Amino acid sequence: MRQQGFTLIEMLIATSVAGILSSVAYPSFQGSLHKARRSDALVALVQVQAAQERWRFNHRSYASLGELGARTTSAAGHYTLEVLSADEDRYEVVARATGTQARDSACRTLKMTLDGVTVTRSSGPDDLVSNPTDTNRRCWGF
Repeated sequence: MRQQGFTLIEMLIATSVAGILSSVAYPSFQGSLHKARRSDALVALVQVQAAQERWRFNHRSYASLGELGARTTSAAGHYTLEVLSADEDRYEVVARATGTQARDSACRTLKMTLDGVTVTRSSGPDDLVSNPTDTNRRCWGF
């Protein structure tokens, strides 16, 4: 009578194959997760942009987050927001990744600048927001 079941070698092979597959799949999953969480920053930046335009209509200049009554974090809390500068003609607002989203190394910082009627979107691993054009497009989702 033959016994049924797996040998130790078969179990080790199955475990090794599962480990290799998961080590390949995990980075791809993390990349998708970072991309999905970036939408949290994009929504927050668009909300600041709309609030800035409402403020400017009434006050003839752009404002800080405090003056706007805007949040300093994105809705889901994956990014902190800061208005770097604001005057009559321009403003700069930056979203910096926090928590586990800070592992999104290429797109850790997203910056939107309005100068007159020109909106510039930049991104980078730090406040220099120096990503090349292709990486910048990927970070901003267009």
